[in-house]
Amino acid sequence: MSWLDRLPWGLLLIGSFTLGLAPFVPEPHLVEKLRMLFAGTLSRPLDIFDLCLHAAFPLLLILRLLRAGWLEFIA
Repeated sequence: MSWLDRLPWGLLLIGSFTLGLAPFVPEPHLVEKLRMLFAGTLSRPLDIFDLCLHAAFPLLLILRLLRAGWLEFIA
């Protein structure tokens, strides 16, 4: 997991806020795809890829925060 420790904080933050929330209007794709996932309608391969793409940076940021000890209450 040392590769995760080498990722710059700035890259993770900017990537999380831009790619994680894009497009900003009318609703972020990540929110839309998570809603589809919980509703059970996330079935097209393009939608699954879109969820993985938009969730990658926020997920890496959460993992980095866990490794740094900033989110101890979750682990």
